[in-house]
Amino acid sequence: MPIDPTLPYNDDNIFAKILRGEIPCKKVYEDDSALAFHDINPQAPTHILVIPKGRYVSWDDFSARGSDREIAGFVRAVGLIAREAGYVESGYRLLANVGQDGHQEVPHLHVHIFAGRPLGPMLAR
Repeated sequence: MPIDPTLPYNDDNIFAKILRGEIPCKKVYEDDSALAFHDINPQAPTHILVIPKGRYVSWDDFSARGSDREIAGFVRAVGLIAREAGYVESGYRLLANVGQDGHQEVPHLHVHIFAGRPLGPMLAR
């Protein structure tokens, strides 16, 4: 069920549990700002989720409350993951769903990295 990005952060969401080590993940990358791991239901040959380590519901929440250090670290981590995996030359897609109309399902900011094949148009017409 899509969530409201203006709601308070919910510490019981699946990504919070992954960050606390309560649920395992297939880790791709981790630093002080971000954790990246393979999606358990991939929508492309490569489907990686990147989450900030702070308690942020959505991109809007993160951009409003995150420190400059957290924001820069998270954005740099997303780019580093794509470069190190070799996605830059062939191309990749970044997606961050926000709120009900954006079909955000987990109330913790996350960016999807899709790669590994031509991805087609961004939205169905």
